[in-house]
Amino acid sequence: MQKVNERDCEFRGGDWGVKYFMRGPKLDWGLILLKPGQAMGEHGHKEVEETFYVLEGTPTLVVDGRRIRTGPGDVFRLEPPERHDLCNEAGGPARVIFIKTPYLPADKT
Repeated sequence: MQKVNERDCEFRGGDWGVKYFMRGPKLDWGLILLKPGQAMGEHGHKEVEETFYVLEGTPTLVVDGRRIRTGPGDVFRLEPPERHDLCNEAGGPARVIFIKTPYLPADKT
């Protein structure tokens, strides 16, 4: 068993961005916090599928150039090689859970 508390994990960007709760051995998962005007950065994967669950806010999910406005409770699963980005164009913060599987940390294009 593995136990983690969110307070013990840090955002990659300091006070925003990706915060991993667990990494490997079979999946990555954590939280993305985007403040107004921030974006995750477009990328894709060769083998990893990525699922997003919107907790708070109305971020825009961009998949292969298609813009999709999201909201709390929305869930999206992206398959490789779909290119994607998550952008916060709204006035408040956006919080999104992400799950990536399989665990291949270098699989980012």
